[in-house]
Amino acid sequence: MFKVAIIEKIHQDGIELLKNNPSFEFELIEDTSEQNLIKILPNFDACTLRVSELNEKVLSNCKNLKVISRHGVGYDNVDLNYLKKNNIALLITAKANAVAVAEHVIYMMLSISKSINRYDQEVRVGNFKKNASLIKTFELFNKVILIVGFGRIGQRLIKRCKGFEMKVKVYDPFVNNETIEKAGGEKIESLDEGLKICDYMSLHVPLTEKTKDLIKYSKLKIMKKESIIINTARGGIINENDLNKALNENIIFGAGLDVFDKEPVDKNNPLLSNKKVLLSPHSATFTNECKSRMSLETTKNIIDFFNNKIDKSMVVKL
Repeated sequence: MFKVAIIEKIHQDGIELLKNNPSFEFELIEDTSEQNLIKILPNFDACTLRVSELNEKVLSNCKNLKVISRHGVGYDNVDLNYLKKNNIALLITAKANAVAVAEHVIYMMLSISKSINRYDQEVRVGNFKKNASLIKTFELFNKVILIVGFGRIGQRLIKRCKGFEMKVKVYDPFVNNETIEKAGGEKIESLDEGLKICDYMSLHVPLTEKTKDLIKYSKLKIMKKESIIINTARGGIINENDLNKALNENIIFGAGLDVFDKEPVDKNNPLLSNKKVLLSPHSATFTNECKSRMSLETTKNIIDFFNNKIDKSMVVKL
């Protein structure tokens, strides 16, 4: 029997999948402190992982651990070098979250473009139409969106953008023209080229050494003054201080952030008081439907791994 550690709560549907499989037993670990993980994890053959950190100090004590199944697609909270050296597999929920994140991008684009928060506040304080005509709003129709990164989420997003009759440009050096054009987009060969022409930009790339501070002040300066940027990928891809500066200087119109360089967000982060930014707490995948799909995919990955039936698209190449 294989022992599985459920690190942090996941949707009950995934728990039931393990519960109904006689080859597995599991335990929920809610105390995710480094000290507790060092103490408990050595007893397990596998673990699920949400936002807690599994560094070398923790992993070096886990001699029985054979596989980590991420409840999500990012894995910057895991020591990849240690996994590679010690032949520990890393799995992701590659298919579960694309719809929810793509919808979250659309929600942010619409909310910022329509200045929903300002309109809402005007009505609540009794102004009704006093300032309504002075508030700047935009349509998505016929606007250019630059999708940076064209994996599953980017491919879901393009369908929704086409529904608003937007013009879609895609920057992804690893995806060919044919794939992008078949989806209804146009491939952009350089990031700068896309930034100059886009009205909206949505980021869908992992956080790596190459993508750290990918969007910084010099990049923001070449964008249109009425452009809007959305990040539901990973904090750190946009330089937050540079973004705050660009917004204050009216270099771009607005931004929507679901992810941050430091999470939870530092109370002194200037973006918290910047009214040109729409914020959400890394919650793009928090729909009821997506939580169910992610939990099922997370635990199914572990079951499939030990049964030698794992879908290769779920395996991170280390």
